[in-house]
Amino acid sequence: MAAVAHESAHGTGGGKPTLYGIVAEFLSPEEILDAAERAREAGYTRLDAYTPFPVHGLDDAIKFFDPRIKWMIFFAGLFGGAAGLAFIYFTAVIDYPLNVGGRPLFSWPSFVPVTFECTILFASLTAFFGMLALNGLPKPFHPIFDAERFELASQTSFFLCVESQDPMFDPGKTKDFLQSLGAHNVCEVAEPKEDY
Repeated sequence: MAAVAHESAHGTGGGKPTLYGIVAEFLSPEEILDAAERAREAGYTRLDAYTPFPVHGLDDAIKFFDPRIKWMIFFAGLFGGAAGLAFIYFTAVIDYPLNVGGRPLFSWPSFVPVTFECTILFASLTAFFGMLALNGLPKPFHPIFDAERFELASQTSFFLCVESQDPMFDPGKTKDFLQSLGAHNVCEVAEPKEDY
């Protein structure tokens, strides 16, 4: 697989090669954390990291933050609470009113559990499906899977990728920069020729 990625990145397939990015392999969490911070300081903005376990501070180092999910969850929770309250109000006051012990039909303390549960239900479902949608999942194939030695990303190695959409991306300079960070291995990753 790596040979195919290497050949297509260098254009042996006849057309102009299209790079997904350049990926560097590091052997410890400290190395990738330092490399990510130095890449950010150098001005690279389209970075991604792949590690066998969470590395504290790495998300801050590559500035991985998407505020959309928290707002989606917040508004879904508000909508869920309002929908739960509207549902129980319609059921208890409009559709099937029961006079129990002379209490008012809109007895709000009894409406709290349904409202609360609907808030949690809508917020949690939005968190789950929103995370999947924003991450583009499920994605059975990604160009990074063709990187040399990438199977070690789930075992012992740490990978930092500078994507080709980065404004500072230049294949030669970016590769040299990643090697200067002390990477164990640096390789180009080609875009696939077909959509998967």
